[in-house]
Amino acid sequence: MNKLSVVVITFNEEKNIGRCLDSVKPVADEIIVLDSFSTDTTVSIALQKGAVIHQQSFAGYIQQKNKAIKLASNNNVLLLDADEALSDELAMSIAGVKQDSAQKAFTMNRCNIYCGRPIRHGLWYPDRKLRLFDKRIGSCGGLNPHDKIILTENCGVQQLKGDLLHYTYQSFDEYMIRNEEVSNTAAESIFNSGKKVHWAKIFLSPAWAFINGYFLRLGFLDGRNGLVIATHTASQSYKKYYKLKQLQKRAAGKMHWQNAKF
Repeated sequence: MNKLSVVVITFNEEKNIGRCLDSVKPVADEIIVLDSFSTDTTVSIALQKGAVIHQQSFAGYIQQKNKAIKLASNNNVLLLDADEALSDELAMSIAGVKQDSAQKAFTMNRCNIYCGRPIRHGLWYPDRKLRLFDKRIGSCGGLNPHDKIILTENCGVQQLKGDLLHYTYQSFDEYMIRNEEVSNTAAESIFNSGKKVHWAKIFLSPAWAFINGYFLRLGFLDGRNGLVIATHTASQSYKKYYKLKQLQKRAAGKMHWQNAKF
């Protein structure tokens, strides 16, 4: 592996961006921050940490990240969110493959930290992510807000040791607000994609999310936080499909009215 560009998108991330950029300094040959015109001190902090700043209005998670990837001057890219940081072990793993690896894509476990505590079970761990890749064969895809790296070449993917630390929600209220935002965005993305979803998803998907996360994936071992996460992961799933059905009903009603008019 040759030189590495670390790429981050931001909007009002003054609480997180410093930690994120400090964690990548041992491995980054370049740090690119694509900011959506933050109104706090995000940009000044990123500049102090040595980042190259670009700005554009937010166009969606996938679109914003693909733009940021294109801004990297190196082919090898580490794509992070501002509320993420490399553990020491993961930084050492990345430094190792930089020294000697012809591999083009790498995955890593993400450890989500909820209310100051790491979650080690359930659907939140190991939460494996592909974040280190050659941009000539990878780009951001999926459906907003759940973006993912899609490879255009059938190359092997190597798992790295160490965790990507994800500092999620600092309070229950923050988690609830974000649940609403995510379910709104996800419902709109599915609707705009034209994907057909059976009505039973409204009930079956939340039930499976809870059973899988809390029992099968041992979420109960994380105590009260494990129960909260399993319950509200199920709730988010329900809200997503319920809101999708409402969008579909409104669209069908509008089309029926237009047809009747003519």
